[in-house]
Amino acid sequence: MTLLVLCLALLVTMLANTSLSVSLPFLSRDLGASTADQQWFSNAYALVFAGLLFTTSALADRYGRKRMLQAGLVLFGSVSLYVWLFVSSSAELIAARGLLGLGGAMIMPVTLSILTTVFPSGERTRAVGIWAAVSGAGSALGPVIAGVLLQYFSWESVFAINVPVAVLAVVAGIRYVPAHVGRRDGHGGLDIPGALLSTAGITLVVYALISAQHVGWTAPRTLIMVAVGLLVTAVFVVWERRAADPMLDVRLFRSSGFSASALALTLVFFAMIGVFFALSQTIQIVYGYTPLQAAAAMLPMSIMMMLVAPQVARIVGRFGPRATISTGLLLAGLGLAGLSTLDVESGYWHLLVPLVATSTGMSLAMAPATDQLMANVPRERAGMGSATNDVTREVGASLGVAILGSVLSSSYAAELHDSLVGLPAAAREAATASLPGGMQVAAGQGERGDALAREVANAWMHGSQIAYLAGAALILVAAAVTWLFLPHGTPQAVSSAGSDRREE
Repeated sequence: MTLLVLCLALLVTMLANTSLSVSLPFLSRDLGASTADQQWFSNAYALVFAGLLFTTSALADRYGRKRMLQAGLVLFGSVSLYVWLFVSSSAELIAARGLLGLGGAMIMPVTLSILTTVFPSGERTRAVGIWAAVSGAGSALGPVIAGVLLQYFSWESVFAINVPVAVLAVVAGIRYVPAHVGRRDGHGGLDIPGALLSTAGITLVVYALISAQHVGWTAPRTLIMVAVGLLVTAVFVVWERRAADPMLDVRLFRSSGFSASALALTLVFFAMIGVFFALSQTIQIVYGYTPLQAAAAMLPMSIMMMLVAPQVARIVGRFGPRATISTGLLLAGLGLAGLSTLDVESGYWHLLVPLVATSTGMSLAMAPATDQLMANVPRERAGMGSATNDVTREVGASLGVAILGSVLSSSYAAELHDSLVGLPAAAREAATASLPGGMQVAAGQGERGDALAREVANAWMHGSQIAYLAGAALILVAAAVTWLFLPHGTPQAVSSAGSDRREE
């Protein structure tokens, strides 16, 4: 039951994070959200989440992971309830997404750290596999559930669904999550300088990369924030090397298994979240799917993840983590490359095959990569390892939306530029700001409208193709990194080593 409760809590955060993508056209229409606003709906969550992960995990390690989990679920449910009932502007939703990011930072890392503490090394690989399967399937199911809700209800329903799930997780957690898990009972002090430095460094870098798409990548503001963020992060690393009780034991990165897994997860989420930011709008606006049709179109991803995930432990046992992770990443990269061949005339089968390949590859790669990372972390610092795992995912996701979103937006605007000659400046600005904006401008152009709508769709697909290829290239780089640097042993051997380190 403990694993079930942890997976339910994890599901809350995964559904909330990915269901937003299907809602973007509705948010653009009802809240007047621009492309920049839509990116901030995602980035506000990621920015707060990534910036506070190490801090919340350190607090959970010291004062109790169950306490942190329960508090995070209460916050997550309360903010979702507020959005459901009261939010009416983009600014309010961005602020609420930031608070959801705080709740997610309190929930997601402790689910994995509790799991790796409760389950012995012999059972951990299977438990982590189930955790990763829920993470992946939850990510894929988010758009599906959102699509069904949006077919019959308003966009607020996408947040309303979080409330009963959070309540159920809180009630079940009271009974089935051990209260003692993670409490260090006074061993060492809280690393307050480390908490401040990690939060400031990660937040500055992620914010700089997000804002760069609006002010420019070479703008002084961008360069200064990146430089300061990297400097603060470097100071954090130096501090952690010298701290008696560090928030992050940077010596873990000497392990090729730990470092390669962290890098692979970063690149995977960079590519996947950035790509699906584009894909959600392509399916609904370019191809004209209703939310329910879009949900059905994405459903095979969830099905494949749930079918493949239970087999991953057996596959890893036979072929080892190195071959399994690398093969999965290769398959996912080829799937994203397949998406780059989509155009405005593509049928569903042209979309389905790359989606199935991508989801199958992710299922093969994510669980063993997570297990490889956690196997190197001492049991009493499992929160630190889980935070590292989540930071790699969220920083990668944030970078994906920022960089691939910027590539898509700039390519779309450049491709559409010549088609807008002769239109008023306000119409040109609205058309290049977002895909819904372009379609709205085209709808008001009378006889010219149909032709302009086709140009808008073609320009969007051009930008999307570039984003898909960039995502595919990054995942293939991750495949090469894992093949070159992951150890050749089986996960059991790695886990045993991890257990030995824990008991020393």
